[in-house]
Amino acid sequence: MGSALTTIGLPVALGIIMFGLGLSLTLGDFKRIGTQPRAVVIALACQLLVLPALCFGLVLLFRLPPLLAVGMMLLAASPGGTTANLYSHLFRGDIALNISLTAINSVIAVFTLPLIANLAIGYFAPEGGELGIQFAKALEVFAIVLLPVAAGMLVRWWRPRFATAADKPVRIASVIILAIVIVGSIVSNRGILLANLGSLALITVLFCVLSLTIGFVVPRLFRVARPQAIASSFEIGIHNATLAIVIAQTVLQSMDMSLPAAVYGVLMFFIAAGFGFLIAGRTPKVAVTA
Repeated sequence: MGSALTTIGLPVALGIIMFGLGLSLTLGDFKRIGTQPRAVVIALACQLLVLPALCFGLVLLFRLPPLLAVGMMLLAASPGGTTANLYSHLFRGDIALNISLTAINSVIAVFTLPLIANLAIGYFAPEGGELGIQFAKALEVFAIVLLPVAAGMLVRWWRPRFATAADKPVRIASVIILAIVIVGSIVSNRGILLANLGSLALITVLFCVLSLTIGFVVPRLFRVARPQAIASSFEIGIHNATLAIVIAQTVLQSMDMSLPAAVYGVLMFFIAAGFGFLIAGRTPKVAVTA
């Protein structure tokens, strides 16, 4: 089961999730970034600079074993995704900003994921240098992240009605697939996971709470509007755990590195929901619309 999950199930699941993300994107989502420069720049600074530094500090504080430490850094480097957009919608965030941030983060991740993974491996596990992401593996990251998104965007351009009709079902399916992938990863690696659960539960919860808080508080300090701050919070605080798991297991060939993302992926649903109620100050939307 574990081998099939890694070699077939994970890439296919992530492909469906990223394709669904592409169905909700247009070139206008990239252009819109120029109309909201302050919110975008602040959110990206938090995502690309503050979070990796925060995660690095937590890893040192908790003294994680090398491979788990690298896995945490890989999680920190992963962008937001469909789940972040869904939560932002439910708790009245600026969906347009959310989608734009997801679009630009998906592109940036092609470069930042290999960079942060290599830096983390070099610092925490220098003896495992063969695990690093070289050029060929960087191309694999490119294919994993961008090609399904580009395919979804192409379908939206070519068949806009179909894309609009498929967006909501695919988005819901993406959340279900995400849950299945995470549960499957946990089940197939339950021995390793149980041995490290004590050291992973607290750090992943703390990282998720701090990420959500930074994503909301920092924009508000710079007088970014509340709906945009809510969007920023979920984009920064809800990472694409499936992407981190796929990179760890299929690109870096390490089950241990995928464990932080697997634990985080289960806990984030509840933490993000609680945080959403806290910052929204009102009952969330019940209907999930495109």
